[in-house]
Amino acid sequence: MYDYIIVGAGIVGLGVANALQERSPQTRVLVLEKASGPAMHQSGHNSNVVHSGIYYKPGSLKARLAKKGNDTLYAFCRQHELYYDRCGKVIVATRESELAQLENLYQRGMENGLDVSRLTPEQLKAREPYVNGISALLVPAAGIVNYRQIAQTLAQLIRQRQGNILYHQPVTQIREKSDRVEVATASETFQGKWLINCAGLFCDRIARLAGYNVDMKIIPFRGEYYVLNADKNYLVNHLIYPVPNPDFPFLGVHFTRMYDGKRDVGPNAVLAFKREGYKKSDVSLRDSLETLTYPGFWKIAGNYLGEGWAEMRRSWSKKRFVENARQLLPALQADDIRPGPAGVRAQALTLDGRLVDDFHIIKGARSLHVCNAPSPAATASIAIGHEIVTSFLR
Repeated sequence: MYDYIIVGAGIVGLGVANALQERSPQTRVLVLEKASGPAMHQSGHNSNVVHSGIYYKPGSLKARLAKKGNDTLYAFCRQHELYYDRCGKVIVATRESELAQLENLYQRGMENGLDVSRLTPEQLKAREPYVNGISALLVPAAGIVNYRQIAQTLAQLIRQRQGNILYHQPVTQIREKSDRVEVATASETFQGKWLINCAGLFCDRIARLAGYNVDMKIIPFRGEYYVLNADKNYLVNHLIYPVPNPDFPFLGVHFTRMYDGKRDVGPNAVLAFKREGYKKSDVSLRDSLETLTYPGFWKIAGNYLGEGWAEMRRSWSKKRFVENARQLLPALQADDIRPGPAGVRAQALTLDGRLVDDFHIIKGARSLHVCNAPSPAATASIAIGHEIVTSFLR
């Protein structure tokens, strides 16, 4: 009998297990993961950016936990001698029509208690000489880490404290009893006092297995990146972001200096036809049918038709992708970049076509379901763990 069974060994699930053990070292924790190791999907395929919280609605869980998570993640990296670079990022307006939105971001950053400063074009050039911008914000708290390395370290700590992590264990059945939860995989049945669902791309299905209608569905969006050729790395010093389109739920093409010295360019954000579909050719009939028969998908597709079509065209045309990226970096040429990695974002969507914007946690009789944890969930992962332990499992 375990005290807690956690489904999912991504960075959020591991963050929860870590928080449970920190609260009580004798806690008996089991983490079940269907993949072959930790952080094999969203956690290991993201941009490795440590977010500050500037984009998120003041007072939201995202805003509060991003700021707290930013501090705790850097502290974790220092404590365990892991790579991190608190290099800061610039958010750049390239035309007059973006200035009002840039100012809105500045005010939101102030409301969220962040250190944000305005940059003149000259100050921007001093920091990022090849960037085109008429105004910019500097957010010093943003940075770069290696989330897969962090997840592996969390997994080691959990096991050192006698926690159990089992891989190749997809959950097939969940039964909540009055005094326990029974969780079955293909090979075994486990018993625990509580179940915590941190299944990421499959969190809605796990919640349904436990008998809960979460009134939303996970729609997978693939983020496709290019990588700068090494001889062009000088074009990007740190992190360069555009002013986000307020009418579109993604941040747009940006430039990221990675922990290994490479510079990622992207992403495009396009519908994935498989929840773990990292290539254009990846298709799951079940996943596709779930998306295409969901009324909420067609409502949001209609709302974002123009932006979605533009993302799809850039996905299939390198020329159009470069044209978009050159708004920020005019010196960029098509020969300067090559296809890079991709990630898949689990975005919760309601039946009436609304994107679930904040982290969303549902409490059951003997279970807790993290049903929406997109970016900045990796940044906030350790803080999310402590939030769940202190606010939802008291």
